[in-house]
Amino acid sequence: MSVLVAFSVTPIGTGEDVGELVAEAVRVVRASGLPNRTDAMFTTVEGQSWDEVMTVVKAAVAAVESRSPRVSVVLKADIRTGTEDRLESKIESIDRYLSQDPTP
Repeated sequence: MSVLVAFSVTPIGTGEDVGELVAEAVRVVRASGLPNRTDAMFTTVEGQSWDEVMTVVKAAVAAVESRSPRVSVVLKADIRTGTEDRLESKIESIDRYLSQDPTP
């Protein structure tokens, strides 16, 4: 099974610059050892079970929560049996389609 979770955690009430606190969440994800990717809007983490991934998400949120009076979390999950390494393979699939000539 592959569980992909894309999430963002935003501290509220700490000022306009939240990068330092968001970095704390990303640090937790990277330390987990699970495959992950961070972009401008979300951090995506992949694991073999819902519980495995959500434990990391919960710890990442707790890291921000420890330094912020309020935290907002946005989460999207994709759970699929019989697959693995989707963090990379999904992107590779799109890249294959993009490399094909679109003209008939």
